[in-house]
Amino acid sequence: MEESGNAIGFLENKTILITGSTGFLAKILLEKILRIQPNVKKLYLLLRATDETTAMQRFCNEVMRKDLFKVLKEKWGANLDSFISEKVSVVASDISVSDMGLKGSTLVEEIKHNVQIIINLAATTNFNERYDVALGTNTLGAKHVVNFAKQCPNFKLLVHVSTAYISGEKEGFILETPHKLGESLNGTEGLNIEIEQRIIEQRLKQLKANGASEKDVTIAMKDLGIQRANQYGWPNTYVFTKAMGEMLINDLKHNLPLIIIRPTIVTSTYKEPFSGWIEGTRTIDSLIVGYAKGKLTFIPCDTNSIIDMIPADMVVNTIIATMVRHKFQPPYQTRIYHIGSSMRNPIKIGDLQRFICQYFIEKPWINGDGNATKVKKITIFNNMASFHRYITIRYLIFLKILELVNKASCHSFEDKYIDLKRKLNWVIRQVQLYRPYLFFKVRFDDTNLEKLGRATQQNETNRETLFFDPKDINWENYFLNVHIPGLVKYVLK
Repeated sequence: MEESGNAIGFLENKTILITGSTGFLAKILLEKILRIQPNVKKLYLLLRATDETTAMQRFCNEVMRKDLFKVLKEKWGANLDSFISEKVSVVASDISVSDMGLKGSTLVEEIKHNVQIIINLAATTNFNERYDVALGTNTLGAKHVVNFAKQCPNFKLLVHVSTAYISGEKEGFILETPHKLGESLNGTEGLNIEIEQRIIEQRLKQLKANGASEKDVTIAMKDLGIQRANQYGWPNTYVFTKAMGEMLINDLKHNLPLIIIRPTIVTSTYKEPFSGWIEGTRTIDSLIVGYAKGKLTFIPCDTNSIIDMIPADMVVNTIIATMVRHKFQPPYQTRIYHIGSSMRNPIKIGDLQRFICQYFIEKPWINGDGNATKVKKITIFNNMASFHRYITIRYLIFLKILELVNKASCHSFEDKYIDLKRKLNWVIRQVQLYRPYLFFKVRFDDTNLEKLGRATQQNETNRETLFFDPKDINWENYFLNVHIPGLVKYVLK
């Protein structure tokens, strides 16, 4: 087996452009590169901002002030600011526009001339994002990144971070193969990204002509995204627009060297720079947080379904390993990597549910008033029909009676009615968003990842630096002692 190169040596003197630099994975990637290879030549960080001053403010507040960088701060001490100034250039940008918002930047020619690798991490991961926003970032953003890369004379490699869930609700074994332009998941013909743009433009023009408020426009754009996604077989706007982004990037790349990274559900850091760092709530975390707060007491799911997850630092290590390994690959061959656990270390939803209940029953969340939120074991419904029956009998009928009583008693029960309605709507909304993943019957082929792992492990330095084998994870220990405590510390604070 031919070994991969040394990651630390590979990164030395490299010039890398990273999009979406305030995102969860981008921060972990930035920290990792700066920590393991201080002799990287330059990191250009693209942030959504109107000018360089605003971009730098965002970088300081949303990136460097995070706990994530405490190991780097301990290492460099008082010299950290000068180190960052030397190695990092923060650039105001907007990848949803054709020039990535760089036309007015004084750095644009410098970037084009020097950049060797682009890592496209810019994305909106909200399942229910406005369609115009999601299409702009997740789909057109990918196109604009490819077009920019073609203008860079010293360019070596584009790494595009997608998601494994562009497969939608397909069942079975999902291969590490490209998604073809215009190919829908349900066989519906006519998927055309330019037409999708025109549909958005026409709808916005119509809303403006009707004098719609900004709130109404947002609701309409969110509804349009779900409608268009469902029409072609995708369950939500996020995976639909990410799938179209992959279509474009594959179609436009021509001779550009391209790697596509498809993570599954990304969770808190497993080991580096320390275990349990997380930011925001992503997929399963919304449900965990809801349960901890006492909002989620029942849920429909198949407890035998596998939920595919991978810690964030393993995703970042894979990104670096693919860049190192790329020089051993045919120059114009696109390589796709699924990064997940369903093939080699699967965890069932029933096990995850058990870990979550065990944690919060033993260690209830303490709310802002200092009170413990006591929870019970969650009630499981093994199909959507039984879930809907329970909702109707247990809540909807009671809610309707309460509404009538409230009106008849001059709104004496107004607070109780509003609170119950809000909680019920929250549960229903979560189930609508995450239903496809609660009854998931898929395993993601990770043949390329396995080959990458074997090659990477041949190098002694990489064995310590680039760990990404999901078989190393003890899921019970990870959730009880790493991920959930991380959520409590960084999200449920």
